[in-house]
Amino acid sequence: MLRHEGSMHKRIAFLSRLISVAWVAAAFALLFTPVVVQADGVLEPVALETASGPVVFSSEIMRTEAERERGLMFRPYLPEMRGMLFDFGETRPIQMWMKDTLIPLDMIFIREDGTIARITADAEPYSTRVLSSGEPIRAVLEINAGLAAKYGIKPGGRVKHSLFPK
Repeated sequence: MLRHEGSMHKRIAFLSRLISVAWVAAAFALLFTPVVVQADGVLEPVALETASGPVVFSSEIMRTEAERERGLMFRPYLPEMRGMLFDFGETRPIQMWMKDTLIPLDMIFIREDGTIARITADAEPYSTRVLSSGEPIRAVLEINAGLAAKYGIKPGGRVKHSLFPK
């Protein structure tokens, strides 16, 4: 009878350790799995013409002051072919920063006619450095850092979206 009890204790101890390991593994997986934050609204295609053809980003469109102020702040992740298009409703010089933005971004500054005025590549997360459009623009498209270079997006290129004339 005593041998049986010892064997039972070993089994319980083994199962207890196994459950503990499973909990630790699950917690570790959750910590290192990217969190996808869903778009606040409908995603719209924003196409950028490049030498090798169009590149299309499914983008949230930020039209109101409140939407533009919030932007991509506090989001831990942005899928590769996603973007955020800031519509300023008029053509004017624009200044942006990355104070509460967690991910590095490429900022594409777009003129009223849909041409790319300039690109600020690899904007630094949490930075309070002012990033200027350098000239009056209508909109800014934010995408993951490095994608402008990867896809050959350059100043002078054209952006296609309903904000810009065809």
